Amino acid sequence: MIEKKFNDKWKFWENKDSFALVWNVPETAQEIAVPHDAMFEKNAHADSLNGGNTGYYDGAFYNYVKTLHAPADYKEKTVILKFEGVYMNAMVYINGELAGKNMFGYSTFYVPLNDFLRYGEENEIRVQVRNGAMTNSRWYSGGGIYRDVYLLVSDVTHLLPEGIQIKTTEADETLAVLDIATEVKTRKYAPSRVVLETVIRDAEGNEVAKARSPFVLFEQEERIIKQRVTVDSPDRWSDENPSLYTCESNLYVDGELADEAETTFGIRTLQVDAKRGLRVNGEIVKLRGACIHHDSGLLGAATYEDAQFRQIKLLKEAGFNAVRMSHHPMAPAMLRACDRLGMYVMDETFDMWNRMKSDYDYGLYFHEWWEKDVTAMVRKDFNHPAVILYSVGNEIPEIGTPHGSKVCHELCAKIKSLDDTRFTLAGINGVFAAGDKVDQIVGDVVSDLQQSGEIEGNVNDFMTLMDGHLDDIVVHPAISERLEMACSPTDIAGYNYMTARYEGDSQTYPNRIMVGSETYPPEIARNWDLVEKLPQVIGDFTWTGWDYLGEAGIGVAAYQWGEGGFGAKFPCQLAYVGDIDITGVRRPASYLREIVFGLRTNPYITVQNPRRYGEHLLKTPWIMSDNLSSWNWQGCEGKPVIIEVYAPGTEVELFRNGESVGKQASGKAVGYRVLFKTTYEPGTLEAVAFENGQEIGRISLKSAGEDCKFVFGAEEILDELIYVPVAYRDAAGTVAPDADQTIRVAVSGGAELIGFGSGNPKPESNPDKNVTQTFYGRAMIILKKTADAENIVLTITAENGVAESLELSLADMESDQQSLRVLESVKL
Repeated sequence: MIEKKFNDKWKFWENKDSFALVWNVPETAQEIAVPHDAMFEKNAHADSLNGGNTGYYDGAFYNYVKTLHAPADYKEKTVILKFEGVYMNAMVYINGELAGKNMFGYSTFYVPLNDFLRYGEENEIRVQVRNGAMTNSRWYSGGGIYRDVYLLVSDVTHLLPEGIQIKTTEADETLAVLDIATEVKTRKYAPSRVVLETVIRDAEGNEVAKARSPFVLFEQEERIIKQRVTVDSPDRWSDENPSLYTCESNLYVDGELADEAETTFGIRTLQVDAKRGLRVNGEIVKLRGACIHHDSGLLGAATYEDAQFRQIKLLKEAGFNAVRMSHHPMAPAMLRACDRLGMYVMDETFDMWNRMKSDYDYGLYFHEWWEKDVTAMVRKDFNHPAVILYSVGNEIPEIGTPHGSKVCHELCAKIKSLDDTRFTLAGINGVFAAGDKVDQIVGDVVSDLQQSGEIEGNVNDFMTLMDGHLDDIVVHPAISERLEMACSPTDIAGYNYMTARYEGDSQTYPNRIMVGSETYPPEIARNWDLVEKLPQVIGDFTWTGWDYLGEAGIGVAAYQWGEGGFGAKFPCQLAYVGDIDITGVRRPASYLREIVFGLRTNPYITVQNPRRYGEHLLKTPWIMSDNLSSWNWQGCEGKPVIIEVYAPGTEVELFRNGESVGKQASGKAVGYRVLFKTTYEPGTLEAVAFENGQEIGRISLKSAGEDCKFVFGAEEILDELIYVPVAYRDAAGTVAPDADQTIRVAVSGGAELIGFGSGNPKPESNPDKNVTQTFYGRAMIILKKTADAENIVLTITAENGVAESLELSLADMESDQQSLRVLESVKL
């Protein structure tokens, strides 16, 4: 099947008139290319009906139109449109007639065109997207055709899209056995003699297996052809060895090649049990996991292949080996990145079932559409070795009820009927699942705490009780009862924020396999200790690995109501809970996690904000402290400051300008986090980690000098996008984070600016997309290469009038075997 992108030259406009008598394209329609996030094109504003859910961005009613010339020979072809994701309520019309629809915003769906085409003529493809009903999501969703579109053309006898499924039935060092199921269909009204030829090639292109199956397809028949092949000495896929194979499928009809396809896959086996945990290729694996939402930060929800690859690459470099797509099916582009880079995937179906979480969310359609959308997810995922787990839902409130448990069973059974090689779970929040038992739980917990003297008086505010006594709540017998009902249909119990249950449940339910499907970042030391200790607990997925738009402010440190946390208000647009911010900069929690995982021996220094020293921090459970890895605090000289040092080993010593501030115990015994109190003096902080008296690592943190200027950074040059970090640095390269200013970027040459901003959770609203304010001294420029991309010139102008310029020669870069380029700034 010929598959080519159908992304360019769409006409786009907003229009709320669903009963348009004239089916036209307004003169005001703009030409765009997809992926396209229509929601992100508008400015966020305080009065958005979506509120903080989407970072104060509005949804709307979007229209996309494109023409397709259908040659006369298309009468003897099969023509299909493939949409990888349209948010949401998409209606596809061909020449004014409804040809397909999809309500869920995250499913891949196909629209057959043959019944609607006018052959030898231009045909109008019109996509209407109804995203104006607010609210419909608990986080930033984006809007419109935000993933790739493809045109598929094949013979009338053809291979079905996503119809080739390659299953590893067994594999060891010497031999792998593959079962290949290929779906073939004909639209002919007469029998055809058909041959399916399948060739397996390794990463170097060498043929390692081959099969040939002749058969007869009868009129209008659809059939699954089964083949079994063996591969000698297979190179098995894992997170540490992401080796991929290619399956070439050739379909011959009456001796002529009618259709062909290439499918990338990996050879690997999975097992899980309560005694040995999760095993990949027979080896025990603990999942160092990150939950992530689907947006691309400064690009909104637009799903570019390069952006997805970069995100997974940076997460892998930070120490993660697994991601949970929260809370919907993962984009094909990200799946490909996970396959290539070696990142395990927990793919997820829905955030809601029959009980809605927003006014107009997918709960409106779940009952009628869930089976189709589950099927779409599994067919999309089947050949991706990265996918090892399917989650059937996130924090579903009805999951512990009799009917909710039945829905869970139906979802799991449907997945198993489509794919019996992976394991199922649900991300269960015991508190949400408690439902009508909440009053009983509160009463019992309060009574126990009063008897032990831990609280005085009557606490009847459930949220207040959760803040300090969540562990007492989640182990309550009423929640245990609901969990028994909720977990019975799944292979694995997904625990959201229920670490306190691990040890007890490992005894009470000796065959229950558990995973921390969502956990608080500050608890990683406690969580990982239990993951390593208990074979039944196969991993931990922090909320979150990468920051995201929407759920505004839950990770923003605040000292007054409204500044951040649960009370965050506009202009807060980001959740700000990620180990990595939306531009790709690692935040302090990322380094703590890397040390806890045992992947880093150098300590890490971060500083609590001395300007707020002594003030009460209003923090949510996702916030460890109001900290920054910086030793630039102008105006705080001589004032007290608390320094956090994350360190492995047994001891860590801190030096300020060469003088010891003290030595303290470090490592697992203290949760890898040590606090030193001193006063601020510009200069240098240095931390040295010791293991039983022997130095194992050190790190320094310096104050930036006064000779700062904007410097362009270096990143890998990708196929379509170019990421150019900008930082305000001194001559030694130290970033000055306390001198933020407004900057403007100008781009000329073979690229267009598609993203410009920072990781600031409260960005200044500016209709000029070429202007932003730095955040802690940093900003990010994202460019998209154009067809004539050769030389690109970037110019940054600061509010003080100082400018920096950078010239990129793409021709030189493409001829260079090394992708990583050092980009030098030139003073104008």
